[in-house]
Amino acid sequence: MNRKPGRGNRWGLAIVGLVLALLGGSALARGMGAFPQNWAASRTTIVDANVVGFFARTSPWIWWLVALAGLILGVLGVRWLLAQWHREPRRTFVLDNTPTGVTDVSSRAMARAMAADVATGPSVLDADARMTGSRQDPEVRLRVVADESASLPELSRHLVRVALPNMRDALDRDHLPAVARVSLEPSPAPQRTVR
Repeated sequence: MNRKPGRGNRWGLAIVGLVLALLGGSALARGMGAFPQNWAASRTTIVDANVVGFFARTSPWIWWLVALAGLILGVLGVRWLLAQWHREPRRTFVLDNTPTGVTDVSSRAMARAMAADVATGPSVLDADARMTGSRQDPEVRLRVVADESASLPELSRHLVRVALPNMRDALDRDHLPAVARVSLEPSPAPQRTVR
């Protein structure tokens, strides 16, 4: 599972939020008179004659620059939104191709079946699978969460002797590259129901 976009989003939003909070807080503090009266910044207005004069001298082309900057920000915002909604293309794997028809299965269905097979392993708390690669050379990426007291050799045997052979049989392949990422967590406390 790739977490780089999420991490980048969090950092970008945190930096933008911090800058906006600092600017907004300083403007609010200045408007409420929080700065000392003898401080030069507290006596000057934000939009003074210099700012008004600059816009009057550079009008009309300054507004074209403002519109261009707004357009660029809008395009970047739409691109960011589209990147958030990016989905992997629907892929299918052909299981059987005969003159009477073709039998195929979606990569998502295969991944769900693989995850369900892995979840039956000893001390597995959660499992997730993703099919990558091409239709001709598929690969499997596994994320397994196991109990911290689990026997890793036993878990590895389950993957190698049960889950992966089942997937190879389903895809009718002799070779299926797989990468498993195993994390260990404490088992959840049993819940008791009191009646």
